[in-house]
Amino acid sequence: MIIRIEPDSDIPIYEQLSNQIVEGIARGWIHPGDSLPSVRAFASDLGVNMHTVNKSYHQLEKKGIITIVPKSGAIISSPQDFNESSLARLKEEYKPLVAESLVAGMPHEQILDLVSSIIKDFKKI
Repeated sequence: MIIRIEPDSDIPIYEQLSNQIVEGIARGWIHPGDSLPSVRAFASDLGVNMHTVNKSYHQLEKKGIITIVPKSGAIISSPQDFNESSLARLKEEYKPLVAESLVAGMPHEQILDLVSSIIKDFKKI
């Protein structure tokens, strides 16, 4: 999997990294049980600060996407049971995007079509 960092983006680098790791899992490029590079090695490969990679890993661990094992590194977690707390967290994360779509004038059906097309894009690879 290739990680592309855009230093000039409005999205913080640690979020870019987290987002690309999650996308890699969704696309099947990274699988449960796979190890991610060490913080030091990943930071060196990407040309970013170690604290940036560390922050990304901790964000992913908090969401249950990876497990950080001392001395072993970060490991992709097995899919977790979807529960009410996951639903509540995701709903809060979706709200600003849906609100922005509505404010931009997107009709309800177009928002649903957009989400469906993104899901299809992940499933076709």
